[in-house]
Amino acid sequence: MEQFIEDVTRGNVTEVKVILASVVVGLAIYQVLLMVVGYGKLRVRLLAPGSASWTHRAIGDTIVVLTVIVAVMCLSYYGFEDGGTHAIVACVLLGVLTVKVAVVRIGGRVSRLLPLLGISLLMLFTVTWFTSAGDFLGVGG
Repeated sequence: MEQFIEDVTRGNVTEVKVILASVVVGLAIYQVLLMVVGYGKLRVRLLAPGSASWTHRAIGDTIVVLTVIVAVMCLSYYGFEDGGTHAIVACVLLGVLTVKVAVVRIGGRVSRLLPLLGISLLMLFTVTWFTSAGDFLGVGG
């Protein structure tokens, strides 16, 4: 798998991972803004709450796919040896993401957890980004 990832990224594994992780964080921020509109907390003339919610769901599917791709790249190419905080936060992120997807699918009373799970994911995506892509780009410390 390591050689496959090396080949697919043309030897630029870290750079591709940084770009994908940055896209995920950008989309996660957009997700929160969409749901603020979707819940009716912010009115935007050009975006109805129903459209914001639908877009939130579609982009969420994209985030899940990109997150799995980045996770597979990280685990198969870098492993856990020097992971430290980054690896721990990334595992928690994957767990919370799995719970959020399950809550969306289950619906009902458990749906009240969605705002908390969404904000938690945004924070986890941001911390994960800072401990990996942020380090690579020289951002934040």
